[in-house]
Amino acid sequence: QVQLVESGGGLVQPGGSLRLSCAAYGIIFGIYNINWYRQVPGKQRQLVATSTAGGGSMYHEDSVKGRFTISRDHAKNTVYLQMTSLKPEDSAVYYCNAQSVRRPSDIYWGQGTQVIVSS
Repeated sequence: QVQLVESGGGLVQPGGSLRLSCAAYGIIFGIYNINWYRQVPGKQRQLVATSTAGGGSMYHEDSVKGRFTISRDHAKNTVYLQMTSLKPEDSAVYYCNAQSVRRPSDIYWGQGTQVIVSS
């Protein structure tokens, strides 16, 4: 059974940092791109960053470049999103998503973790 489990969200002051984790179970980790999305109420889920199966990193929102770092630990089947210099506009529910590079229709989602940036 495939399961993605996010953790690490919470309340942080502006300028602070958080590290989100996405632990993957039941998949061949090395053949999946792992993506972080975020969503605020009333808006579509936005793709923030990708850890590719090949070991690369991509950032899809200009606002996070230089502040967020995505990384992958193959030994732990886990992808991290290190977020620094957080701003109130980073507040959202963050979801991780796994998509197979061999069969792109194989997509799995985690349950989400809430990030609130507020003083």
